[in-house]
Amino acid sequence: MEHANSMPIDYIPILIQLIVAVGFGVGTIIITHLIGPKVRTENKLGAFESGVEVVGNARQPFSIKYFLVAILFVIFDVEVIFMYPWAVNFREMGFQGLIEMFIFMGLLLLGFIYVIKKKALNWD
Repeated sequence: MEHANSMPIDYIPILIQLIVAVGFGVGTIIITHLIGPKVRTENKLGAFESGVEVVGNARQPFSIKYFLVAILFVIFDVEVIFMYPWAVNFREMGFQGLIEMFIFMGLLLLGFIYVIKKKALNWD
């Protein structure tokens, strides 16, 4: 097997692509800053929430339950990412793949039971 030596000239296309990408990003920011509107009024600088006037402070504390439910959703939703390749290659994995998926699902079930026992999803 013959191994080709890399020469610095081989990296020129990558360097060109990098220069074009950075140039596009920086150029876009500069051009929009130059040609964008300059008038700054109170209405333009104010917060816009779907046409509804802002009431109160946005920094009010709220229940940690929102964060907890979101994190639990992400944790239990990521399991689909691991199930998809298994489902696509189910026949090639055979019985061993089935056993491994049962173990994986069992661990997820244990985690879900733990969440239920801790009453993490109850909205008191």
